[in-house]
Amino acid sequence: MTEQTAPTTGAGGPTTGEPATARGEQTRQLILDTAMRLFRERGYARTTMRAIAQEAGVAVGNAYYYFGSKDHLIQEFYADTQTEHRAAAAPVLDREREFAARLAGVLHAGVDVLTPYHSFAASFFKTAAEPTSPMSPFSAESSAPREASIALFREVLEGSTARVDAELRPALPELLWLAYMGVVLYWVHDRSPEQVRTRKLIDGAVPLVDRLVGLSRLRVLRPVTRQVLDLIRTLRH
Repeated sequence: MTEQTAPTTGAGGPTTGEPATARGEQTRQLILDTAMRLFRERGYARTTMRAIAQEAGVAVGNAYYYFGSKDHLIQEFYADTQTEHRAAAAPVLDREREFAARLAGVLHAGVDVLTPYHSFAASFFKTAAEPTSPMSPFSAESSAPREASIALFREVLEGSTARVDAELRPALPELLWLAYMGVVLYWVHDRSPEQVRTRKLIDGAVPLVDRLVGLSRLRVLRPVTRQVLDLIRTLRH
């Protein structure tokens, strides 16, 4: 049975025009924190909005006031983790100018931020992997955190000394984000201690990406670059 949802103005938004208050923000954060804890302990599918409200000590209607459904809780989770990812990546972006160092730092920072949620990631991914799921990172509902993540990889490129083929440069941040999604997928299924294999994947893949980006300016590789860009345009439409 599909869990009932309440009308809402958007992910994390209240269902009425009531102005935000400090107490209201505390309640909203309590509900979100409680949901994330229960998702880790019980799994996403087995956690209901009623259980979240009960555990948080608020009325079910109050929980729905701040989050119209579990989907909206996940969208807020996406937004929060993206904000944390940007903050965790800031030191390396401020310090480094080499493309490879900036990219590796951002990828490792992403794993750092996600690590506390590894225990429920696999069960949650079964739902998020559905093409029609609003929780998919590729869904329209996830567009805001997705664009924020792509912007972070745009910052990786623009703040670096990398020399990139002019045609490839505008599309490269999205390609880097797709690579990051691949890293996250590997991390979800990584059962090595502290996901050390994911760290090795990052450290091994970044030099390859760095070299390919550098080679993109070679005339002999421009036809391949154009094929990649044509493929991206096709997939977008």
